[in-house]
Amino acid sequence: MSEERTSRPEWADDGKMFATSYVKGNDRAHLAKENRSIKRKERSVEEYVAGVLNHDRTILAQAITLIESNAAKHTEKAQRILHELLPYVGRSIRIGITGVPGAGKSTFIEAFGQFLCEKGHRVAVLAVDPSSSITGGSILGDKTRMEHLARHPRAFIRPSPSGGTLGGVHRKTRETMLLCEAAGYDIILVETVGVGQSEVAVRGMVDFFLLLALTGAGDELQGMKKGMMELVDAIVINKADGDNKKKAEVAKEEYNQILHYLRHATKGWETKAYTCSSLYGEGIEQIWEVIEKFVQTTKQSGVFEERRREQMKDWLHAMIKDYLHNRFFHHPIVQQQLPAIEEDVMAGKQPVTMAAEQLIRLYEER
Repeated sequence: MSEERTSRPEWADDGKMFATSYVKGNDRAHLAKENRSIKRKERSVEEYVAGVLNHDRTILAQAITLIESNAAKHTEKAQRILHELLPYVGRSIRIGITGVPGAGKSTFIEAFGQFLCEKGHRVAVLAVDPSSSITGGSILGDKTRMEHLARHPRAFIRPSPSGGTLGGVHRKTRETMLLCEAAGYDIILVETVGVGQSEVAVRGMVDFFLLLALTGAGDELQGMKKGMMELVDAIVINKADGDNKKKAEVAKEEYNQILHYLRHATKGWETKAYTCSSLYGEGIEQIWEVIEKFVQTTKQSGVFEERRREQMKDWLHAMIKDYLHNRFFHHPIVQQQLPAIEEDVMAGKQPVTMAAEQLIRLYEER
């Protein structure tokens, strides 16, 4: 077995590291040893806060790992860190990016992110990867797909597993976004898994929501995108290059005709379609100009801040639901009685509504 290790990018600096793609042969044992060493080093809340505010990407990555942990001791420390950093958050533009598989999300984000970095912005990419509902595993490959952006000193990429639930997107991504803002990243790009309801969750945490579309997609994909149109603030027909350029222009006009009759996602803003080529960087600057105009328009009208306040309220309600859900199913009486009640329901011996009421009464009478 080879002991060779390929060069590791600058961003592979977190104790949790998604670096197995960069490790060969028996070197995995060495990596595991490194990870154990990092885990043994306990930072204080003050060290985390100071590191994040000083733009230390290693400490930022470790703070995000703490946020993502479900261990009680980590959760408590993570919330203390967030509390200390609250005065430094909320100063970024939050952009959600979605699209069907094959639309070129990663290629677009890399081209767009590099463009923004070259303009002097600091860009954080939160790429939410789908987790298997069977194994819980996740691909977490966005750092390898955005290799050039990942190496840029003004960029930070954090792939995170969704955990197979919307709660994973809703809670962890929000808190990670706040940490990145405190670390001085003024543009936050949130890439969705692109598989349905996760887009609704991401719409509820970003300022501007962008849908990447393709020309020549099948009827099923087109139908899914029509259901998305009232959620997004812009539609971008990607891969508008070569023989596909004319088709992209036709698709843009078709989308604009449809959008004219739909309710727009943001009050006072008209959603329109545009074209771009992520491969050649064409149309990227225009898209940024659209986003800048959106921010200016919505801030002048007060819609921008109103949306932020509503999102915080929705987050509070989501956290309460999440807390009550976890507390209910971890209650010892519920855990004891649930299997038998489930069996009765599946066997048709008891209606679902009656079974739910029975479990709730057991929980309330604890």
